[in-house]
Amino acid sequence: MATMSELRQARAFLDSHFPRGGRVLCAVSGGLDSMCLLHFMLGRPGFSVAAAHFNHRLRGERSDADQLFVEEWCLQNRVPFFVGEGDTRKRAAAWGESIEEAARNLRYEFLLQTAEENGFDAILTAHHAGDNAETVLLNLLRGTGTAGLGGIPPVRGNIYRPFLQVSRETLGAYAAENGIPHVEDETNEEDDAARNILRHRVLPVLEELNPHAVANISRAAAIAAEDNVVLDSMAAEAAEKATSQALLEAPETVGRRAALQMLGKLAGGRKDLTACHAGMLLELCRKGRGEADFPQNVHARIDPQGRLILWKQDKALEARAIEAGRRVRLGNWEVTVTEENLGSGFAVSLPEGTSLTVTAWQSGDRMRLAGSRGSRSVKRLCAERGISPAERDGLPVLRAGSVPAAMALLGVDLDFAPRSDRKTVYVKFYQNTEGETV
Repeated sequence: MATMSELRQARAFLDSHFPRGGRVLCAVSGGLDSMCLLHFMLGRPGFSVAAAHFNHRLRGERSDADQLFVEEWCLQNRVPFFVGEGDTRKRAAAWGESIEEAARNLRYEFLLQTAEENGFDAILTAHHAGDNAETVLLNLLRGTGTAGLGGIPPVRGNIYRPFLQVSRETLGAYAAENGIPHVEDETNEEDDAARNILRHRVLPVLEELNPHAVANISRAAAIAAEDNVVLDSMAAEAAEKATSQALLEAPETVGRRAALQMLGKLAGGRKDLTACHAGMLLELCRKGRGEADFPQNVHARIDPQGRLILWKQDKALEARAIEAGRRVRLGNWEVTVTEENLGSGFAVSLPEGTSLTVTAWQSGDRMRLAGSRGSRSVKRLCAERGISPAERDGLPVLRAGSVPAAMALLGVDLDFAPRSDRKTVYVKFYQNTEGETV
């Protein structure tokens, strides 16, 4: 069949990564792409195939109908079936994620756990060339480097994507030739998300200019991903030396990557680290003196001998008990609590018997501030107010029990706003290096 030969990229991918076959778990939503993946894998010799479906509980009865569709198809075709579910909206609210982020995170957590618990060699997803092109364009809009130009990785950990060089049109033809049923997610037709707008409005225009636009973008992404691996390898050599000289002698693009690798190693990952932070570290090395602060309590300085010193501040400083009439220090900040209103600071009302502590912010912290739309993550509130991740990590939080009641530069949570039936105390946050009360 013609379409089978057009899936040669997928067959070549499987031959390369699974020359002896294996036990694979296919992520199946019930949509056209994932149903093609499941059908395609069932026809591959040497593979033991199962399906996994995650119900995001976002579309009510339609979500349940999709789950039932996949389950019944698997039953009819004797395919082992695993199902998971989660409250996506609740996850998004609790973690400060978008609905799309929360859905993706819940889905992958389920897939990884299912694969591990049941001894699968790999997880397969049905991302195709169109998905890859959309990702590259989204990354370009966000101002990506070469890592983002690489698009969706064909392999990440034990997750494999055999359709990444296959077009959506080819999969449609494959489904038609083989009579593969599928369900449609009506939200894919709504232009309420950036990816949908790209799919419906931008890519059609690009394909008018060049009918091979999607394939060409996907091919360029593969080349960028290969280049990225080489550059990362060169950067790792410079980062291993961990000296100013190594960073400055490397080509600029390699030096920036090495700087990010060094910072990420101390920070425990690249979360919140950007090209701006790499530039800060390189500039510090060029000056040959001074200090700089980075996200996740990472700090750098040049010592009197000109050596680069990187360290992570111990967050064991966090919990400091405080009560009215006392002052405690957290990093470069001092916090005082008084029962008297001395004319500045924040008024905080407390339930009877509440214990107070001063800590650094924690990733799960949320606050409800005046003028904000409900409870928001501290991370998002800081970003909205132009507080950098490095600055945020040093800010003190006054906790009532385990809950943030007030935070420097942000203010008081509305749950602790002054009330006539509660005791009120007054908290001041002093930043020592500036000599200011904030």
